[in-house]
Amino acid sequence: MKINGNEIRPGNVIEHNGGLWVAVKTNAVKPGKGGAYNQVELKNLIDGTKLNERFRSAETVERVRLEQKDFTYLYEQDESLVFMDAETYEQLELQKDFVGDRSSFLQDGMTVTVELYQEKPIGVSLPDQVTLTIAEADPVVKGQTAASSYKPAVLENGVRVMVPPFIASGERIVVDTNEITYIRRAD
Repeated sequence: MKINGNEIRPGNVIEHNGGLWVAVKTNAVKPGKGGAYNQVELKNLIDGTKLNERFRSAETVERVRLEQKDFTYLYEQDESLVFMDAETYEQLELQKDFVGDRSSFLQDGMTVTVELYQEKPIGVSLPDQVTLTIAEADPVVKGQTAASSYKPAVLENGVRVMVPPFIASGERIVVDTNEITYIRRAD
């Protein structure tokens, strides 16, 4: 399936330079001069080599179709994460660095989609949004305008995120797991 270069997301597997690559990190860049592009950090699925590549929105890449299975996250053990197949109850152990930075968003019992290529796990997709509690947030500075003034906060899982000034410690917020950004207050 062909997709545009700006549609590549972390966890996507693409065919590039004759190999299978998984997108580890993506960053949409809109420079003041020139066209927008997607800066993608790719990791080779076979030998683990890394590559930084720019994909313009007009470029198309082949997204590889993989078998997708739902797994439930169970627990963390040393440097590995343990998942259970929702249908067969078989357990699957994946290295923490295989999941990447987003592993800190895993919660007990969370359903994730593991992508398999010839029965070998090659990608993990987390839910796009998770609800977390703010562990600590800076107090509001008086006189600061509400227009685009965000402040740093630390989530219960230790991840730092920028939040609006009205968010305080102990509040639950919804976070985008791909961009690691604040979306809204939790209901």
